[in-house]
Amino acid sequence: MTTPVTDISAEQARRLVLELQGLAESPRRNLGRDGLLGLIHKLGFVQVDSIQWVERAHHMILGSRWDGYRQKDLLRLIEKDRALFENWTHDASIIPVEFFPIWRERFRREETRLAKRWAGRRGEDFQNELASVLSHARDNGPITAREMSGRADAGDRKDGGKWWNWHPSKTALEHHWRTGGLCICHRQGFQKAYDLTERVIPGDQRVSDCSSDTYIDWSCREALKRLGFGTAGEIAGYWGNITAAEAKSWCDARLGDDIIEVRVHGEGESPPRKLYAFADIGARLSDVQPPADRLRILNPFDPVIRDRKRLKHLFDFDYRIEIFVPASQRVFGYYIFPLLDGEKMVGRMEMKAERNSDTLVISALWPEPGNQFGKGRMKRLEVSLERIRKLTGLSTVRFQDGWLRPPAS
Repeated sequence: MTTPVTDISAEQARRLVLELQGLAESPRRNLGRDGLLGLIHKLGFVQVDSIQWVERAHHMILGSRWDGYRQKDLLRLIEKDRALFENWTHDASIIPVEFFPIWRERFRREETRLAKRWAGRRGEDFQNELASVLSHARDNGPITAREMSGRADAGDRKDGGKWWNWHPSKTALEHHWRTGGLCICHRQGFQKAYDLTERVIPGDQRVSDCSSDTYIDWSCREALKRLGFGTAGEIAGYWGNITAAEAKSWCDARLGDDIIEVRVHGEGESPPRKLYAFADIGARLSDVQPPADRLRILNPFDPVIRDRKRLKHLFDFDYRIEIFVPASQRVFGYYIFPLLDGEKMVGRMEMKAERNSDTLVISALWPEPGNQFGKGRMKRLEVSLERIRKLTGLSTVRFQDGWLRPPAS
């Protein structure tokens, strides 16, 4: 049977993506902790990153979607209510605890993968380290990498090395975290403290389980709900749970049933892409409204920014994080924030929280070609900067001389 292909315009596609990713509604709402938890469910997870150039990534991601966001509410949901837990998707993330039964299958897969990695490499000494770390947590409660290794830098990743090359006790902690024996129970500053999973995850979620088939079905279905449309690789990569081959088999098995192929047109000179979507995509598109008239300053780890190919196709916006690029080779700067105005990417900005002077400093802004920063857009930018100032607890906002640069090329 030939599956019909539905054409989706770039504008329709952008609006759907922004709605699914929580960037279409007006953020002027006081949702409370229940609303915050609902927002995280909508996204599926929030990526965690240690860099605090302005504010940590997870706080900025949530703050860009909800003006009433406060860091203490997220902390309460994780550490007191146990409504969220920390583990891995495509990277370290905060995840609704209702998803923990799905992650049990991920833990099994990770155990198998790591067993192959350890074979002939660490041997008996590392197995002893694994047992020792788990025993220490059982007998003494929450533990940190610093405590276990006795080295001040044991938990650092400043050298960019892989986690299995860390100090043995740090590696053992990460092994147990990635395979479900330990969970992060709280953080001290930003340093992770681990405890036995049975002391962190509520019992009804901890004892529930899923099969491998359910795991694949959930990973594909829940990814596509949040993506709207995507390739097999994009679907697999959303959670980082499965392979692209598994996602393709899942989609192809349902073609003509609840999955169809769509042709999504791009902005600028981007050619259309043939992607998978749910069969009800037409109804979903008909319900989507233009996003709120709001300029948002996005964190580099925002989920809408994450897939560069998808970002370029839908928004005609080229972006890369230059954190690991040598300073002399950077095009824009160390930590650059994309600017989303309504449904358009209109520029990128360099700013930093200078805590010694209690000031949020804007050092450069590059408009995208064809975009101007006149009075109306500047007013929206200033409103967004004021919200970030409040989020960071800084006292003032300052624009450096020469901050407005020629358009990005």
